[in-house]
Amino acid sequence: MQPFACGNCSSLTFFGDLTCLACGSDLAFDRDGRRLVVLGEDAVLPCANRELIGCDWAAPAPGALCGSCALTRTRPADGRDADLAAWRVVEAAKRHLLVDLDTLGWTLAGAPAGDTTLRFDLLSSAYEPIVTGRDGDVITVDLAEGFDPHREALRVHLGEPYRTVLGHLRHEVGHWFQDMLRGLGRLDGYAAVFGDDSADYAAALRAHYDGTDDGSWQEEHVSHYAAAHPSEDWAETFAHYLHIRAVLDTAGAWGIAVAGPDAELGIASKVALSSDPREPARTVDELVQRWLPLTFALNAVNRAMGRDDLYPFVLVPPVLHKLEVVHRALTR
Repeated sequence: MQPFACGNCSSLTFFGDLTCLACGSDLAFDRDGRRLVVLGEDAVLPCANRELIGCDWAAPAPGALCGSCALTRTRPADGRDADLAAWRVVEAAKRHLLVDLDTLGWTLAGAPAGDTTLRFDLLSSAYEPIVTGRDGDVITVDLAEGFDPHREALRVHLGEPYRTVLGHLRHEVGHWFQDMLRGLGRLDGYAAVFGDDSADYAAALRAHYDGTDDGSWQEEHVSHYAAAHPSEDWAETFAHYLHIRAVLDTAGAWGIAVAGPDAELGIASKVALSSDPREPARTVDELVQRWLPLTFALNAVNRAMGRDDLYPFVLVPPVLHKLEVVHRALTR
């Protein structure tokens, strides 16, 4: 995500900011112009959810929802403060997801400037069992994922190195894109790379959760969950493609280049240690050439802060091949 300038005083502002810290102007994100504008100027109107959950996007009409909030079919009832707090977290991640897709030239309808049928149900498992997932044109999110303690406990229980609300949304929208891209004839060669996704899905997930992790998935998959079923392999790979593109776009916008370490290193490794994300990447090979040195540096920075790696994954050759399939389908 690129930095922004306040529409009033041109001070540095960030995606998600409701107010400019320098001049105090109330801001809203203009999705079409991809800029932060001042509320009230040039007929810029707030989203109807601005006061309720801090939505920072502009709305098309007085009292209307913005283009992101309008995609939410079901949301928590007023008065449930804990659910509303989690809803705020999920909606913020959803807005980020939409910008991911906008950057690639896609709307959720599957084509630029199209109308979407995809909707989101944001439900709380405090009242009934809820499973985050996608069913047809509806993505359901358990609002409990918006609570850090709950999400971290699940991450540890499932042995996952990474678990975020944005990661969930990137994964679930990947399932939706799989069906949509197949309908557009853009998934030629899918089965040869990911496998036959007509295999019994429920049985595959039962086997995944009932089994033990022997580490063999690392030879061909980006995550343990990706090995559960070809459809999950696609969705995990799709999510990682969005991870990579979003971080590289952000690094490029901020002018972050990696020159490589000063240490005396051997020549056994063939992996490049320097990159400049500001240079355009048109192929997966070019993406990876810019991505890996950046992850080495950012992982080291995270460790210096006592945090886990920013990107705790390994992109083995079969995964790179799968990323190429996702890249071709989205960009050809």
